[in-house]
Amino acid sequence: MAEFTPGLELARSYYREVVRPLIEARWPGLAHSAGLLGRGSEVLGFDTVRSTDHDWGPRTQLFIAPNGSVEADEVAATVFAALPAAYRGLPTRFESRRPPLLVRTPGLFFEELLGFDPRLGIATRDWLSVSWQRLGEATAGAVFHDGLGELEPIRSALRWYPEDLWRYVLACQWQRIGQEEAFVGRCAEVGDALGSSVVAARLVRDMMQLCLLMARRYPPYAKWLGTAFARLSEGDAIGVALSEALAASDYPSRERQLCRAYGLAAEWHNRLGLTASVDPTVRRFHDRPFLVLDAGRFAGALFDSISDPEVRALPRVGAVDQYVDSTDVLSHAVRTRDVAASLGRS
Repeated sequence: MAEFTPGLELARSYYREVVRPLIEARWPGLAHSAGLLGRGSEVLGFDTVRSTDHDWGPRTQLFIAPNGSVEADEVAATVFAALPAAYRGLPTRFESRRPPLLVRTPGLFFEELLGFDPRLGIATRDWLSVSWQRLGEATAGAVFHDGLGELEPIRSALRWYPEDLWRYVLACQWQRIGQEEAFVGRCAEVGDALGSSVVAARLVRDMMQLCLLMARRYPPYAKWLGTAFARLSEGDAIGVALSEALAASDYPSRERQLCRAYGLAAEWHNRLGLTASVDPTVRRFHDRPFLVLDAGRFAGALFDSISDPEVRALPRVGAVDQYVDSTDVLSHAVRTRDVAASLGRS
């Protein structure tokens, strides 16, 4: 069996060895950019041999200027017709939701991916109405050639939230944790072991996303969340505690491990220096016998640290991922913008 070549590496060599020579032969000196962005496990660097069974193969994206000497449709048709049948033993024409050759202007590509053209500026409503998965897809992958000089500036601008928006999104994530952390114990107290486990699992997911956000990483969707979390340099001890919380068969063990994870995350928050230090120790939930971090304290400190009046005035619900849990919405740029607009953000 041939050694597996990650899709991003395959795409890079495919562009350089096949696609670019075809462009230069047909349109010498044509200004263009090329890369692999957007959807696909290979864009995020998570593909394996298993990924090759569908929607996978040598592919690239070409970007040309609007209103130039040649139209995108002409480039796509001409280059596609001239492609060899195979590259490194892999077919260059394969059935896929992600075309082997996609030709777009930069503005159109990012409008399709994100729902807006970031070259025109990125408003607060833009940041908060794009799913984390799509932001990751826009900033991961690679640019192989940027003859238009637009892809790298766009990706740089999208790399991470402006600082006050980062504080806001972090605050909303801590707020989510604070809203449910006591329910693990309350479910167990009334004999609902399954409910206690379900709430714990929700909190584990929220904690993983929180850690990625603290590390300035866009949390990917469910399939790759654990993979992305495992690559965090500061996530090892937290990951152990979260894993043991999920594996726990009784409430005391579940609570102990969750509290361990909360404390480690709280210490990480303090190291970021975004707020004055917040006590990272757990405490009882009011007079009830449930131990919690009282994560709302961290949310409050972050909300109070925001200086931008526009961000301070936002409803405290966060980015679209923090209040929508539907693949059919989060994977659709127009729908996420429509949902965000319903909160009065546009």
